[in-house]
Amino acid sequence: MEDKNGVERCEFIHAHEEIVDKVNAAMPDDEILYDLAELFKIFGDSTRIKILYVLFESEMCVCDIAQLLNMTQSAISHQLRALKQSKLVKYRREGKTVFYSLADAHVRTIIDQGMEHVAE
Repeated sequence: MEDKNGVERCEFIHAHEEIVDKVNAAMPDDEILYDLAELFKIFGDSTRIKILYVLFESEMCVCDIAQLLNMTQSAISHQLRALKQSKLVKYRREGKTVFYSLADAHVRTIIDQGMEHVAE
C-alpha cells in the first residue's frame, strides 16, 4: 500500500508479530550495540589498519612501526593509544622500550573477515 507521497507502507502494524518478537528478544542492549559501533570506528582508519597488519607479523616498538610506515613516532603513538583503549593491542615494557602486539587472536579474525568481504 502506498501513502499519499507514493512511498510503500506496510498496512499492518505488526504483520509478522512472531518474527518481530523473536528478533526483538535476540537484539542486544543499546549499550552493547554502541560499544560494537565504537569498535568498528577504530577499524575505520587506514593507519590503524596498517599498524594492526604490522603487528600480525611481529611485536614491535613505536620507533620501528614509525620507520616501517614512514610516519612520525608521535603519529604512531597517537594511533596505538586508540588501539590500546579499544583493547585491540597490548604492550609490554623492556627497560625503556615498549613493545606492542595484537591483544588476541580475535583481532586477526576481524581483519581477515573484513579482507575476505572486500575481496568478494
